[in-house]
Amino acid sequence: MIEVRDLVFTYHGAAQPAVRGVSFDVADGEIFGFLGPSGAGKSTTQKVLIRLLKTYAGEVRIFGRDLRTWGDDYFERVGVSFELPRHYQKLTALENLRLFASLYRGKTEEPMALLARVGLEGDAHTRVSQFSKGMQMRLNLARALLHRPALLFLDEPTSGLDPVNARKVKALALDLKRRGVTIFLTTHDMQVADDLCDRVAFMVDGRIIHSDAPRALKLRHGEQQVQVEARCNGALERYRFPLAGLGQNEAFLTMLRNHPVETLHTQEATLEDIFVQVTGRSLV
Repeated sequence: MIEVRDLVFTYHGAAQPAVRGVSFDVADGEIFGFLGPSGAGKSTTQKVLIRLLKTYAGEVRIFGRDLRTWGDDYFERVGVSFELPRHYQKLTALENLRLFASLYRGKTEEPMALLARVGLEGDAHTRVSQFSKGMQMRLNLARALLHRPALLFLDEPTSGLDPVNARKVKALALDLKRRGVTIFLTTHDMQVADDLCDRVAFMVDGRIIHSDAPRALKLRHGEQQVQVEARCNGALERYRFPLAGLGQNEAFLTMLRNHPVETLHTQEATLEDIFVQVTGRSLV
C-alpha cells in the first residue's frame, strides 16, 4: 500500500532536515504506527504522504504509483483525520458532513450513519461551535470516512477523548481494519499503538530507529519471568520465577500450594519502556 525509500524533507529556512532518509513499507490492510515524541518527524512524514508537503527527496509510492504523479483523484481514495480538527463552526455536525460529502465524485456514506458510528447521532443538529474538542475529534474521524477510503491517516486519534470515547474510536479503527482499510497511525501514545497496531516504527530526530510488531518487541525486550503476589503470614510478598520450565519449578509449585495468590503476571515490557530502552529518549 505504501512504499517509502530514503525520504528526506527540509522545511524552508531550517538548518537540518525534519525527516532524514526514512524508509519503510506499509502492507495492504494493516495498521502501521509511527511512534515518537513531538518534533520527531512523524507529522512531517504524514504530510508528505497526504501531499501537503511536496518538495521532498526520495521515493514514495502509494497504491503502487509514484506519489508525485497523483492528482486530485488521490483524495478520492485516502482519508485524513488530523490531530487538530477543522470544521465550519457555524454549521451543525450533519451540515458539515453533507457539505464535505458533496465534494467527492464517488458514492459516500450516509452522514447520519457515520455520526452514529462515532457516538454523535444525538448532536447531529448542534452547531459545531458548541462541541468540545473530543466531540470535534470524533466528527473529524467521521468526515475522514465519508468517501469510504482504502487508506486512512490517523493523527493522534484519541487526543482529547475520555476513556469511553477513546475506546469507541479504537474499536472503530479495528473494525475498519477488518473491512480491509489500511491505517497509517501517528501517535506518541504507546498504549493506543499497542492496542491497534500490527507493526510500529520508533522515530526520533527524523529517523526510524527500530520497527517491528508490538508483540515481537515485547517478547524480545521483556523479562522472561513471572511475578507472583501472595500472602505469607498475613503479609503481601512478591516472588519472581523464570518463565522457562515454570511448570516444573518446585519453588513456584510449593508457593502456589502453601500461600494464597493475589496476582500473577509475566513481566512484559510496555512499548514505552522499549522505546526508551531502544532510543534512549523519553516520549515528552
